[in-house]
Amino acid sequence: MKRWTLATVIALVVAVPLVVAACGSSSSSSSASPSAAMTSASPAMSPAATQDIVDTAVAAGDFKTLATALKAAGLVGALKGPGPFTVFAPTDAAFASLPAGTVATLLKTPKGELTRILTYHVVPGTVMAADITDGMTAKTLEGSTVKFTVKDGKVYVNGAQVTTADVPASNGVIHVIDKVLIPPKQ
Repeated sequence: MKRWTLATVIALVVAVPLVVAACGSSSSSSSASPSAAMTSASPAMSPAATQDIVDTAVAAGDFKTLATALKAAGLVGALKGPGPFTVFAPTDAAFASLPAGTVATLLKTPKGELTRILTYHVVPGTVMAADITDGMTAKTLEGSTVKFTVKDGKVYVNGAQVTTADVPASNGVIHVIDKVLIPPKQ
């Protein structure tokens, strides 16, 4: 993978949570279609399309940990790039649910495992809720794939539930998730 592609992926991982936070979170509905379950977004999301992923996420306020991690890993510039990117953005609560000390340990050496984790949250291109089907996979910027599951009208990526879908940004889309995705061991 080229270096600029990795930086772009990391930037997306950071930007998506910020965009989702800026738009506010909403619960998935219990409708039968994944797109209906994922698109219950607040009206505040409309202005996000004029800002890139990073600026959208920063404005949201619920992605402080993600923003800190992206900055530490040097991925902010990449995620501010032209894209398009699809970012699965874990909230601050998702990071807080990791074992005690995990985030602090990752921040000590951000160019290693932290960068892998952040780029695992970014998929090149735009994946909208309506495009997701049960069993579908997508290759991440980290290089591994994520798998989607659709159950009872709710969409999951590697077991993390998409709580707010299709948050628009000028260089892609953000889906807010309730867990941090961990890439497979290399």
